[in-house]
Amino acid sequence: MDLNLQGKRVVVTGSATGIGRATAEVFLREGAEVVINGLTETEVAAAIASLSPHGAVSGLAADIATAEGANALLDFAKRDGAVDVLVNNVGIFSVKPFEEITDADWLHYFNVNVLTAVRMTRAILPAMLERGTGAVVNLASEAGVKPLPQMVHYSVTKTAMIGLTRGLAELTKGTAVTVNAVLPGPTWTDGVEAYFRGLAAAKSLPMDGVIESYFRQDEPTSLIQRFVKPDEVARMIAFVASSPASNGAAYRIEGGIIRSIL
Repeated sequence: MDLNLQGKRVVVTGSATGIGRATAEVFLREGAEVVINGLTETEVAAAIASLSPHGAVSGLAADIATAEGANALLDFAKRDGAVDVLVNNVGIFSVKPFEEITDADWLHYFNVNVLTAVRMTRAILPAMLERGTGAVVNLASEAGVKPLPQMVHYSVTKTAMIGLTRGLAELTKGTAVTVNAVLPGPTWTDGVEAYFRGLAAAKSLPMDGVIESYFRQDEPTSLIQRFVKPDEVARMIAFVASSPASNGAAYRIEGGIIRSIL
């Protein structure tokens, strides 16, 4: 499918690994120019080496959880032209009992999972509105709709991302600018794999058994009963970014975990 993304300038945050890198690859395959971002020069260089066969990609190591890092990425992204698509993908997760989540934890998660998107969009959206065209895609989660008791702090930040998305979309009325959210379910990223390997080792159980138990006990409403693949999420992100009549929406790609017809 041709998504009409040829020549578009795309910024994907947190894109040296996982869903972000898969998203960068999909946009490159569609003919877009992509700017990626990661925390270290080593991981950004490795991602560029992996992605460059697919198209024009550049990248910068910057911690956009800080104003300085966000500004550095923004300057880098804009140096060769206006940004047509912004994908706010960067985020963190952890499993932690609610009573052990400190104020510092809450502030850290909100800063990384929400304020990074606020910083980037605040800097890029006005120019999109002035041109009358552009797309912002925010990565939320099924946990933003169905909060997870073992990840309350993470879930709350993803609910905030859905609210941020709708609020920003209201600012685009009468233009061809869109702001949407994509809600992945449990996705088999490097971070998730590392978590489950640690869990399997701690329980002295095979990985397959731990995963099967997870979906049976923790995600029994999942209709696919497996992890979503990063490239499956990536294809949804690119589709949403290219859909001019979709605005202010929350697109689920969570394997049917949320028991709802909408």
